[in-house]
Amino acid sequence: MAKAFVKITRPAMRKLKPGEKIIEQGISFERLANGDGVFTVNVMVDGQRIHRVIGRESDGTTRTQAEEFIEKVRQDAKHDRLALPKGRKIVLTFREAAVKYLEKLAEEGGKDIPKKRQRLEQHLIPFFGDMPLGKISGFDLERYKKQRREEAAAKSNSRGQGKVTYKESGASAGTINRELAVLSHLFNKAVEWEWLDRRPAKIKRFKEDNGRITYLTVDQIKRLVECAREDSNPQIYPFIVIGLETSMRKMEILSMRREHVDLQKRVIFIPKAKAGAREQPITAHLAEFLAGLMAGLPKGTPWLFPSPAASEGHTMDIRKPFCRVVAAAGLDPTQVVRHTLRHTAITHLVQAGVDLPTVKRISGHKTLAMVERYSHQNGEHIQSAMDKLESRLKIKA
Repeated sequence: MAKAFVKITRPAMRKLKPGEKIIEQGISFERLANGDGVFTVNVMVDGQRIHRVIGRESDGTTRTQAEEFIEKVRQDAKHDRLALPKGRKIVLTFREAAVKYLEKLAEEGGKDIPKKRQRLEQHLIPFFGDMPLGKISGFDLERYKKQRREEAAAKSNSRGQGKVTYKESGASAGTINRELAVLSHLFNKAVEWEWLDRRPAKIKRFKEDNGRITYLTVDQIKRLVECAREDSNPQIYPFIVIGLETSMRKMEILSMRREHVDLQKRVIFIPKAKAGAREQPITAHLAEFLAGLMAGLPKGTPWLFPSPAASEGHTMDIRKPFCRVVAAAGLDPTQVVRHTLRHTAITHLVQAGVDLPTVKRISGHKTLAMVERYSHQNGEHIQSAMDKLESRLKIKA
């Protein structure tokens, strides 16, 4: 038998002024500033907090629909407890599912597990936490995307007598899409491993901006390198030098081992590159630089960027000192990020007239199309090519 409502009644709702609300039996009705009314639900079901916006009065939403929603989630919870089709399904929270997902991926020899672990532990688990895996809705996914886009942190850095303050904006569309890709893969595996009968929600990814790629000019590079050399963190200078002279990705640099550096052949072996294991060519200057770097490392240390406190044995994140150095060089840390080093190296290779297949070999990109995105950066090299054509043809008007 349905419970009688004494607070959320039509006369009471009509009397509400803008900003006022009535709450009863887990249902809330609020009068908005524009005169419209909105129904929301906030109840505990099987130990889980369920909070949803049901709809607006102007759209025809009524208290009955809010009551029906509550009844549905309670019946769904009961079904999960009692219905056992084709063997009992495991009722997992997202947190539990994420841990089991990483464990089973490791057993199967899954790809890119460190990155998946990072995205889960830093962003996905803190947000979805103890939500039942099978109850994650499209609404929850949109809330996650919204929160990630709006995240911001004010940070400051003092250097010498001056003080530089900067703001780190929310995650980019590309970054969030990579996180959603991990979530999507987890959903697929949950179905494959029979934790779920079906994917709980459709994931809509952001359209990514493939426009201009930020890169540093020669003068900016000089300032950045000088500030890195003077910084208190001993690893930031070699990190930036290696990044600029190879176009290697962040984790490819931080996970470098002595045994992977061949100074005679002037190559660095990268066993877990994004497009598969590869050899990274290096300059004569970098070979000399790495020889000095390795000579100064503690004896017996296999890593070029050792971190005894890290479970992996090497530094995993160098964001803070990088932002500090960028700000000290008079650059914007919201625009110049660690991946900018890679963009800079590739862009300058293209501008120097290096053919795109060779650039692809150096950068480790999967396809030429990915390298071609860099070909429009600063048209000086293109104009130089046209000047050579003009000189060769010598056509007179």
